[in-house]
Amino acid sequence: MRPVGFSTGALARSDFRSALLRLRDLGLEVVELSALRIEELSPLLEALPTLDLRSFRFISIHAPSRFEKSAEEIVVKELNSRASEFPVVVHSDVLFTPDLWRHLGRRLLIENMDKRKPGGRTAMELRRLFDELPESLLCFDIGHARQVDPSMTEAVLILREFKDRLAEVHISEVNTSSRHDPISTSALQAFRSVAGYIPEHIPIIVESLIDQGQSDIRTEIESAQEALRIDSPALVA
Repeated sequence: MRPVGFSTGALARSDFRSALLRLRDLGLEVVELSALRIEELSPLLEALPTLDLRSFRFISIHAPSRFEKSAEEIVVKELNSRASEFPVVVHSDVLFTPDLWRHLGRRLLIENMDKRKPGGRTAMELRRLFDELPESLLCFDIGHARQVDPSMTEAVLILREFKDRLAEVHISEVNTSSRHDPISTSALQAFRSVAGYIPEHIPIIVESLIDQGQSDIRTEIESAQEALRIDSPALVA
């Protein structure tokens, strides 16, 4: 079975303590601590030393997805000084000054973007980022890749070219408004077409928003496992 967990933000927005309790109760061992809004970053980082994370074997932090360039240095400094043991997922459009982020080395996980963003959506656009940040790794958002190219061709190109950088996968349905919805049957089938390019040990983070009862944790975990079931293991060799 793949290591599948959840983003705390998908469960309870900024209430990461409540989200962690629900995930621990279900015995999940993979979690992404979400600080998608910049005002959520400091409270999360301040709480880190007090959180019981012992049951999780993979923990990442999602950096704020939107902030002004003037805040970039502070954000990077906070992540470096207060979360130095965790990988950090970052959107490409907040990498205003690559030199600042270079200090994170392999802890920096650059996420491929949805169609709204000006870059980081395709293998070619990601290549430019990795050229600037050669030690950084990839957080592959399979829902973003499907939204950008429903044929999943671009997803294959990304996974083939950056297979040695792949460190985490995000999974959800990403609708036309770039919202992360529960995994639909059509999304599941599309994801199955590239599952063989994702090694089974890579941690999978479900980002389906279920904070208002749109689905439930078990259903989304099961959908993620089914969507990424490998039929052709040779592809990941």
